[in-house]
Amino acid sequence: MTASGRQSHGELWVFGYGSLMWRPGFAYVSRCKAMLHGWRRSLCVYSHVYRGTPDRPGLVLGLDRGGACLGVAFRVEAALREATIRYLREREQPTAVYLERIVPITLESGERVSALTYVADRLHPQYAGRLPRERVLEAVRKGTGQSGDNAAYVTETHDHLVSIGVRDRDLEWLSARLRDDNAAA
Repeated sequence: MTASGRQSHGELWVFGYGSLMWRPGFAYVSRCKAMLHGWRRSLCVYSHVYRGTPDRPGLVLGLDRGGACLGVAFRVEAALREATIRYLREREQPTAVYLERIVPITLESGERVSALTYVADRLHPQYAGRLPRERVLEAVRKGTGQSGDNAAYVTETHDHLVSIGVRDRDLEWLSARLRDDNAAA
């Protein structure tokens, strides 16, 4: 959809702010940096599947209310729209901790489009809220799930943000401590 709300040849825009940026898992025609206002990237979701377990939950990113989030927008051709949405629902919703939303984003070109994204459900039991940095670090250090080590998820996301010129102070702080752990091991 374009800023005027008209469908643009049935294509789909997807907004990624975490691992979707560096491991989308779906075909896309183009990608670029994009800004989402009213939501911020936050390690506010306890992971019981991909980066942790119910007994030892890790923490993964969610969009939480307030601020702004610089991430990546993917343009998906119309023919792959429904398949992409199905894939994203399977990937993002194993425990229904996210709410699927269509949100207005601004592409790096200045164009405004509507994009599919997933925001943290504040009413879900896995919603962690804003935790103190030391508690986040402790959870990330312990978390391991079906997709691997929680620490790797955090450092890979941070590294990708750095590679596209985005600074996230929380992930920067956390990644530095996790790398210190690896250096000491």
